[in-house]
Amino acid sequence: MNHRDRLEATIRGEKPDRIAAALWRHWPGDDQDPADLAAAVLRFQRDYDFDFIKVTHSSSYCLEDWGVRTRWVGNQEGTREYTRHPIATADDWARLHVLDPNQGVLGEQLRCLSLVREGAEDTPFLPTIFSPLAQAKNLVGGDRLLVHLRQSPDALKAGLETITTTTIRFVRAARRTGIAGIFYAIQHASYGLLSEAEYREFGRPYDLRILEAAVEGGWFNLLHLHGINTMFDLVADYPVQAINWHDRETLPTMAQALGHTRAALCGGINGPETMLKGSPADVHTQVADAIRQTDGRRLIVATGCVIMITTPTANIRAAREAVNR
Repeated sequence: MNHRDRLEATIRGEKPDRIAAALWRHWPGDDQDPADLAAAVLRFQRDYDFDFIKVTHSSSYCLEDWGVRTRWVGNQEGTREYTRHPIATADDWARLHVLDPNQGVLGEQLRCLSLVREGAEDTPFLPTIFSPLAQAKNLVGGDRLLVHLRQSPDALKAGLETITTTTIRFVRAARRTGIAGIFYAIQHASYGLLSEAEYREFGRPYDLRILEAAVEGGWFNLLHLHGINTMFDLVADYPVQAINWHDRETLPTMAQALGHTRAALCGGINGPETMLKGSPADVHTQVADAIRQTDGRRLIVATGCVIMITTPTANIRAAREAVNR
């Protein structure tokens, strides 16, 4: 099987020739230039031959044309620090305008995806698309998003509408670069942040509109459910082919999740602990356990989120080699 064959068999619930696997990471510094980011992503793929490529743009790529600014300060995860948030008051949400995906930083990321396409050969690749709430958080900064959500809900919804429209336009433009689908990252479907009622009002409707646009031309859309104490069941019916979450750090387990969604399950390895601090033997043990929990069906071996940029290469190799056994 090639990479696409293997993923499609996994999505159908069949047993492929081997378990699919993928890891991804941030590329600080390189993620500020589309050619450098594409080169870094492709080099990583050549080294490890994963079953899909997740293009990890800087989290600010979708916001810089609205005035967000960031800097790299050495975070081990590879993320950047936000130094400017253009939304100061609730009234500022109405001042956001819909962006042209072919211009500015968004246009540069489309160029990055085109470069990835040129070097990816038969490997499916996915751009990272952040949910409107995740984007809004970085536009306003700190805890002010939740303040606006609860004190100025209509103002925030105006901003979410602009963000959603812009994101849909970017997804549709990205389809022309040959993406297999999108890696859709949501961060606020967590009981530590919002109630279910709040997420149903401020998260789910906008998520579904973006995913509907992704489904139009994408055969492999992957939902990333970020954080702990997440509302897994609230998003388990999203129109995606796979769900990735921190399964080693929060419920449900892989075995439990099989009965909660029809999607394939992407995970099985603890990134901050096993991948970063453990040994190759520890990685093999967790992969074997994930295969046991799922009987090797509907499973894509991965970590629950990005691997740290200091992750030992021996552990990365171990994750990839474990699925060959």
